[in-house]
Amino acid sequence: MKKIVLIGAILLGTSSHLAMAAGDAAAGRSKSAVCAACHGSDGNSAAPTFPKLAGQSERYLNKQLHDIKGKVRVVPAMAGIADNLSDQDIADLGAYFSSQKATVNQAKKDTIVKGEQIFRGGIRDKSVPACTACHSPDGSGNALAGFPHLGGQHSDYVSTQLKAYRAAADGDATGRANDGDTKPMRTIASRLSDSEIAALANYISGLH
Repeated sequence: MKKIVLIGAILLGTSSHLAMAAGDAAAGRSKSAVCAACHGSDGNSAAPTFPKLAGQSERYLNKQLHDIKGKVRVVPAMAGIADNLSDQDIADLGAYFSSQKATVNQAKKDTIVKGEQIFRGGIRDKSVPACTACHSPDGSGNALAGFPHLGGQHSDYVSTQLKAYRAAADGDATGRANDGDTKPMRTIASRLSDSEIAALANYISGLH
């Protein structure tokens, strides 16, 4: 079974920007001031609607910034911010935030068991694969493949992204569709109910 074809990365695109510049974390820190208002000075955002960038892989961060700059991924809150970033700026920011340690949230107890079952075992009767295949059992992701670190990410943000992938799968142009030609995340998200998304997002927020 080629399950891996169906498994993507939450919040991810499966390919990276070609000819990626080498990042300088020190330079990235000095360029990150504009990011701090939403994502925190070290990439650990205080607001649950803004993603934590700390601990993400450089490959994933580079791809997302390039996709946002190129309007492949539409993020209204980032309008105008990524437009003037050079390839080197993006690489430097990626190097800085990837070098930071991500914090972990406190998951709510009521849906932890359900969320863990989905994360570790998938949902067989819906052909939903386990998230661990791409994101690892501890949620640290796969930096080489560009699959993002999920553990400790805000549940509100994870839930919003899964619903955005699901919307794109339904043909909604405002949804998120930067998960590659094989559409792994759109395929998976289209099979998840609101309650399953909520449980999964909650579990991920406390995973470490």
